[in-house]
Amino acid sequence: MTAEVWRETVTAEAAGERLDQFLARSREGLSRTLARKLIELGGVHLDGRRVRRCGQTLAAGQRIEVYRDAGPLEPFVLQEHHLLFRDPYLLAVNKPAGVETQPTPARFRGTLYAALLDFLHDPFRPLDRPALGMVQRLDRDTSGVMVFSIHPRAHKALTTSFAEHRVVKCYLALVQGRLSTETGEFSSLLARSRQGNRVRSVERGGKEAVTRFRVLERFPQATLVEVEILTGRTHQIRVHFAEAGHPLLGDRKYGIAGSGCERQMLHAFRLSLNHPVTAAPLVLEAPLPPDMRAVLARLRAGDAGPGLADPG
Repeated sequence: MTAEVWRETVTAEAAGERLDQFLARSREGLSRTLARKLIELGGVHLDGRRVRRCGQTLAAGQRIEVYRDAGPLEPFVLQEHHLLFRDPYLLAVNKPAGVETQPTPARFRGTLYAALLDFLHDPFRPLDRPALGMVQRLDRDTSGVMVFSIHPRAHKALTTSFAEHRVVKCYLALVQGRLSTETGEFSSLLARSRQGNRVRSVERGGKEAVTRFRVLERFPQATLVEVEILTGRTHQIRVHFAEAGHPLLGDRKYGIAGSGCERQMLHAFRLSLNHPVTAAPLVLEAPLPPDMRAVLARLRAGDAGPGLADPG
C-alpha cells in the first residue's frame, strides 16, 4: 500500500492556529471536513507522532506530515453480522482477514478502526468523535474476535485487564505437519530482527512470550490446534510454531511457500474477561471464517491439495 505524503512546517504567522484549519488553508482542494477526517483516522503526524485532536493548537517550527492513501481503495464497512457484543461500554467484533486493525503511516482508510469510527458516528452530533479505545491488535491476515472500549469509563479498566494478563485469549490454528504431543508450551524471548521485519526468539534483550497449545484434530499433513497466549507479543503464535518446525499454513513470512492457503490459518476465536464496569464475566466468541472451514473440510476429506503434500 502506497501513500501520498506532504510535509509542512508551521510558520510564525500560523502559530496558535488549529491543526484542521491550518491543513485546510495550506492545501488546495482540501476542505476542513476532509482535514478532520484525515486527523481522526491517524493520517496526520505532528513532530513525528500521530495526532488525533482536530483542535490541536500549533506552535511555530512544528513539523507536520500528512499521509493520504494513493490510488483506489475499497473501504471496509462494518456490518451488523460483524458485531459479537455491544453495550454502552464495550463493542466486540469479528474482524475479517485482510483488514488492518489500526491506521499506519501508509494506510489509514480501510482499517477496522476507521470502520468503527464511521459505525459509531452520530449524524446528529457530527463534530463529536466517538470515544473509541483500542486495547488489542490482530495481524492483518488474522481473523477473529476483538474488543474495544466505547466509553471513557471502561477504557482504563479494560487496558489494565489486558496489561495484567487477566484476559484469556484463545486461537484456532492450522499448522504444517503432525504434532507429536497432545499439549505443549513454548516459552522464549522475542525480538524484531533488523532485516526483513521479522520476529525471532533471542537469548537476551527480547520480551517474554509464552504460548500454550492442545491438539484438537490431526491430519496426515496438518494439525488443528487450540492456542492460548499468556502474553501478547507481535507474531507470537506464528514465530513459536515456525521455530518448532510447524509453521502455520498460509504464513508467507514465517512458513512454507505454496501451502495452498491465501493467508495464515489463524483465528482468534475466544476472549474471556470480566466486564470493566460491571465485573460480570464475558465470553466473546467468533465463528470460524469460511476460508478456514474450507481448508478443514478439504483436510477431512483427505484432499491435501497443492502445497500440502506429506512433508514425510
